[in-house]
Amino acid sequence: MASATDLPKNKETGFSRHNWRRNELALGWSARWSLTARILAINIFVLLIFAGSFFYVAQYRDRLTGLQTGKYKAMVELIADNLDDSPREDWPDLVKRMGQQTGFRIRIFDNKGAQISDSWKGQTPTYVIHDPAQDTWQHRLARLMDQINDTVVRAQPLPYYEEPQHDTLHAWPEAVEARDQNKLSTRLRWAADRTPLISIAAPLRKEGATLFTTDNPRYITHKVRRQRFWAMIVLLVVTSVSLGLSLFLARTIVHPLKSLAKAAVRVRLGREREVKVPRLPARRDEIGLLARALSDMNTALQQRIDATEAFAADVTHELKNPLASLRSAVDSLEIIKEDHLRRQLINVLRDDIQRLDRLITDISEASRVDAEMARSSFEVIDLGPLIQGITEHCQRRPDASDVRIAFARPQSGIAVVLGDGARLTRVFENLIDNAISFSPPDGLVTIAATRDGDDVVIWVEDEGPGVAKEAREEIFRRFHSVRPSQEAFGRHSGLGLAIAKATVEAHHGTIEVENRANGQKGAKFIIHLPAAPIIPTMPSSRS
Repeated sequence: MASATDLPKNKETGFSRHNWRRNELALGWSARWSLTARILAINIFVLLIFAGSFFYVAQYRDRLTGLQTGKYKAMVELIADNLDDSPREDWPDLVKRMGQQTGFRIRIFDNKGAQISDSWKGQTPTYVIHDPAQDTWQHRLARLMDQINDTVVRAQPLPYYEEPQHDTLHAWPEAVEARDQNKLSTRLRWAADRTPLISIAAPLRKEGATLFTTDNPRYITHKVRRQRFWAMIVLLVVTSVSLGLSLFLARTIVHPLKSLAKAAVRVRLGREREVKVPRLPARRDEIGLLARALSDMNTALQQRIDATEAFAADVTHELKNPLASLRSAVDSLEIIKEDHLRRQLINVLRDDIQRLDRLITDISEASRVDAEMARSSFEVIDLGPLIQGITEHCQRRPDASDVRIAFARPQSGIAVVLGDGARLTRVFENLIDNAISFSPPDGLVTIAATRDGDDVVIWVEDEGPGVAKEAREEIFRRFHSVRPSQEAFGRHSGLGLAIAKATVEAHHGTIEVENRANGQKGAKFIIHLPAAPIIPTMPSSRS
């Protein structure tokens, strides 16, 4: 199984996919922003876009104004037709009556531009232009918002309506245009309180007169301001809710991450014997998964540190015994002169050196098992041929000459696993060597491998004294060694079964020991390893 660093490199760029993924996750200019700032910035940016759309209420106002102007044009044409069909002497009364009905201020100018009729003369005005100086602060604020809206959207500026000193045709450009071009002419102006004032002029057929009407549809401004007011209320509510949710989201993300980061720093500094990483059991999201993963990682790290410390202590203890024996033998060599005693001391030195060599070799292997297994690439291994080769090799060893070894080799493809062949070989060598060392003369060591569901099961039996129930966990501990009395001194370090257990567990398997069934004398070591998945082969097509 290839690691990330083993991924092939791109021939053109020279970067592996691992580096590409790292670059993909890298941040640019926003790297200095905190997570809270990023969450708030994104939500505020969306709200600003939403708020910006409110400035376009000017378009809504223009649409309403356009619809109202179109309706006014139709009404002015009807008024002009009525005036053309009526005698000129009836115009003053007709103008006053139609002005009250339509709400317009209606004026008529003759062909020279002089006013000949005004619907407001002697009548109550149909509309009143409010004086902005008498408005409340709310109205002044509303006018300010209107101006801001028009400035933001760059609306075309409109002139303000002013009543001319001499109310003649020439005071109104639209009236002059209607007379000269013989068509309807309109103008839009602002009243003093920034409400629209619509004026429409139409030519009359009689005597070259011109009809001129004005109206101040204040409802347009009121409707636009009302819509904007409620939109702003909605915006404020949405903004408050969004900011509250953003802060809540930031709190639920940032605060746990800060707690996890602080715990990780304490673990790195190593000033505390045991650091409790919060597990956040109530959370079922990615933060909870991260917290539990970090907690499990910290627990595994603490266990690894404890195991390393215990291993170092055990190594020190185990090395001191042969070193003390060596020191004593060396010191005695300087004192003892008898040849036979000196030969005995030399034998002791030789045995201690052999024991130290065995210890150092096994200690080196035991210390490398976890690291090497984490980096090793598993491959498909058929345990039948592998164990067969081990048994044949062990059978030829001098110390196994009086022990029989029987292996019930399974059929090809039955006992197939994913693993490291060299490490699994060492596991079975240790178990068979252990069985041989405890077997009596002419004893039988039985090995078998078979498939059991999703597992491959391997067991090694011997006819030795067996293992007491209370010692079945202890024998897998490092440097725990209970050896048969007939075994040569220093031949075993007490690490073989510990190495076997670590290797099996690195292969996601289990190892245990029990006594043989049916009251038979001897021990039985049982290993369970996950079976390799069976990949179906496609039938070959015939040509």
